[in-house]
Amino acid sequence: MAGFNKVVQSYDEAMAGLEDGMTVIAGGFGLCGIPEGLIAQIKKMGTRDLTVVSNNCGVDGFGLGVLLEDRQIKKMVASYVGENALFEKQLLSGELEVELTPQGTLAEKIRAGGAGIPAFFTATGYGTPVADGKETREINGRNYVLEPAITGDFAIVRAWKADRYGNLVFRHTAMNFNPMVATAGKITVAEVEEIVEPGELEPSQIHTPGIYVQRVIKANFEKRIERRMVRQSGHPTEGAK
Repeated sequence: MAGFNKVVQSYDEAMAGLEDGMTVIAGGFGLCGIPEGLIAQIKKMGTRDLTVVSNNCGVDGFGLGVLLEDRQIKKMVASYVGENALFEKQLLSGELEVELTPQGTLAEKIRAGGAGIPAFFTATGYGTPVADGKETREINGRNYVLEPAITGDFAIVRAWKADRYGNLVFRHTAMNFNPMVATAGKITVAEVEEIVEPGELEPSQIHTPGIYVQRVIKANFEKRIERRMVRQSGHPTEGAK
């Protein structure tokens, strides 16, 4: 990696500097748009006592779920448990500290962190355990909860395309949390399907400017489906055409 060229050639280089006790923010929703290879690299490194912030924690044996197997995650900040039985088990046993946050609030906490906003008021969660221990305030006759922003030592995201300057383009629903996450890390690493030369991306199509991204690595994604559901073709009703 030299000058404006942010492309790295190995996962060791992509995640260099990650240490025990750090906070990692990960893009993705379910298994859609997750940085599969970067997560696998964290598992390979054996980094422990991590605080991980993501919408959910993958599934058993894939995505962020693999980091639970060796108890590399100390605290998980997420919006739901999802399809992960090991996550549920560690949560209920008290092995894993979990901070469940309303999904929209979680997204805004990450966005605020990337924008340099330290905290914000939201009506979501007022009068529930979500508000426990937090400042509340009545504004124009409505009660609000003060939510702190989230930033991380590392932010790991998955994008469709990137240029060598780190400009990112996301694709369809794989965008999800990724653009917000990309802004909120001290070091942001983007795992992408295709790398192009500067100038090949239409400026109006860029979702995340390269100023937010420190490292880019090209990967081949498995793109596993969290739960495959198919509908059996039935016989048409009588008289149907």
